[in-house]
Amino acid sequence: MKDKRILYVSSEVVPYLAENEVSLMSYDVPKMINDQGGQIRIFMPRYGNINERRHQLHEVIRLSGMNLVVNDLDMPLIIKVASIPKERIQVYFIDNDEYFKRKATFADEEGVLYPDNDERAIFFAKGVVETVKKLNWVPDIIHVHGWLAAMLPIYMKHYYKNEALFSETKIITSVYGQSFDENLDLEMINKVKFDGVPHEAVSDLEVPNYENVLKASILHSDGVIIASENVSPSLTKFIESSGKPFLPFAAKDAFADAYTNFYRTFGL
Repeated sequence: MKDKRILYVSSEVVPYLAENEVSLMSYDVPKMINDQGGQIRIFMPRYGNINERRHQLHEVIRLSGMNLVVNDLDMPLIIKVASIPKERIQVYFIDNDEYFKRKATFADEEGVLYPDNDERAIFFAKGVVETVKKLNWVPDIIHVHGWLAAMLPIYMKHYYKNEALFSETKIITSVYGQSFDENLDLEMINKVKFDGVPHEAVSDLEVPNYENVLKASILHSDGVIIASENVSPSLTKFIESSGKPFLPFAAKDAFADAYTNFYRTFGL
C-alpha cells in the first residue's frame, strides 16, 4: 500500500473518544495502512467532549472560514488539526459551534438523540469534502466509518459528482452494529433533496432509522465492509444482495490482511 492515499472519515476515533467498535477500527485501520507506507488522513467531528488542550488541537486558519449551507442556512466551518502521538498520523476535525460545541457526541444526558443529528451529518459530509478540496489532496479511496459519516457517499455521488479531483476515487463504507433505536428528523430526506439529490436515490431516508441511513450510504458506495459481528441479519442480507463488492466480518487478529486485500480489489 506504499504511497496509496486513503482518506478515513469517521464519526468516532480513539484516542479522542471512548473505545468502541467504530472508534477502535477508525484508529487501527489507518495505523495499519500508515505502517505499510500509505498516505492517510483522518477526519472526524470536533465534539465538545474532546479535550482540545490535552490532545493539542489547533485551528487551521487557512482551511477555516467558509460557510456551508445546510437546509438553506449558512453554517460556518472551522477546521482543527491534531496528531496522534507516536504515530505521525494527522487528524482533521470538522467543527461548528452550533452543531458540535455540546458536551456529548450523539445524545443528551438522558440518552435522547440530538434533534439535529441529521443536519450534523450533512454538515460533516460537506465539511470533509470542502476541506479535502482545499488541501488539493486526491484520495484513491475514501473509507467511511460510523453512521454520522454515512452522508458522505451520497454527497460524493450527487452534490460533488462533477468534482474532477475525485473522478477516480472509490468509496468504501464499513457497517457496524446498530447504535441507535429512534428515527433521525423525519425532514432529513427533504434536507438532502434541497442539495439536489433526487428522491429515488435516497428514498430509504423517508424513515431515517439506523438501518435505512446505512442502506442509503451502501447504495452510494463502491464497496462495503461488514465491520461487526452484530450487524443485523436484514442489513447483512441487503449488503449481500446489493451487487456491491463486500468483505465479510474479519476478526481483530485477521482484519489487516483482509482489509489490505479488499483495498487491492479497487486497483490499489
